[in-house]
Amino acid sequence: MNLPQRVRIVDVGPRDGLQNEKKLVSTDTKVELIARLGAAGLKAIEATSFVSPRWVPQMGDNSEVMARIVRLPGVDYPVLTPNLKGFEAALAAGAKEVAVFGAASESFSQKNINCSIAESLDRFVPVVEAAKAAGIRVRGYVSCVLGCPYEGEIAPEAVASVAATLYAMGCYEVSLGDTIGVGTPGKTRRMLDVVARQVPMDKLAGHYHDTYGQALANIYASLQAGVATFDSSIAGLGGCPYAAGASGNVATEDVVFMLNGLGIDTGIDLDALVDTALWISEQLGRPCGSKVSLARRGCKG
Repeated sequence: MNLPQRVRIVDVGPRDGLQNEKKLVSTDTKVELIARLGAAGLKAIEATSFVSPRWVPQMGDNSEVMARIVRLPGVDYPVLTPNLKGFEAALAAGAKEVAVFGAASESFSQKNINCSIAESLDRFVPVVEAAKAAGIRVRGYVSCVLGCPYEGEIAPEAVASVAATLYAMGCYEVSLGDTIGVGTPGKTRRMLDVVARQVPMDKLAGHYHDTYGQALANIYASLQAGVATFDSSIAGLGGCPYAAGASGNVATEDVVFMLNGLGIDTGIDLDALVDTALWISEQLGRPCGSKVSLARRGCKG
């Protein structure tokens, strides 16, 4: 079986991981987290999001974060931009890559961003056009690709439709998110096979939550299908506020440990990741959500 020789990991901890923390995380902590991830070898670190602080207070310091991070050569620092206003603010803050996010579930789209799937995609058109004009890369996200907290299972064809629209719009890559972590390897592979009929496999990424302990298995199934980019979050930070009981993203250090065991290159220093996971967990005063960090450093929550 041919697995990718190299995998690109996008650490979403500073944005997706921190955005739902109840206690405001200091800008100093966010900037240091991003620096530590870069020093560990991450080449893509989702830095923040340009959404209304009314909706996501935790990201209210987005411009300050972007102004203060030290940008390492060869490292991307994408930010989330839900609309043109957010994109313009991100551009003013010096962003070089942005992301737009849609859903494969109508119910989730309504509850998450207060509009239909079609309306959300229409909102992204001016964002992508403005990004092209400014020489900014755009990444697309699709949530609920393997299940929705309101609708249950989602048809792979629905996922493919949204992913294809984002790709045709100009997104250089489409990240497929198992938002509530209900996917299993067989379902993951079937979904990918259907999506890949409309979007090339090398333009897809996997974003798997670990609610049912299936994230690593889903990543392995995705590797077998030919996917070579995955989103993960340091220390397993994050979760979905719209899905009761949904735990965080799969921990970056757990993914790297598995990939190392498969002989797949990531360019990431696992020991530095573990140190960073322990550090950010201590800063947040919460348990460390990584099996590898628990095993290697005796992380105590």
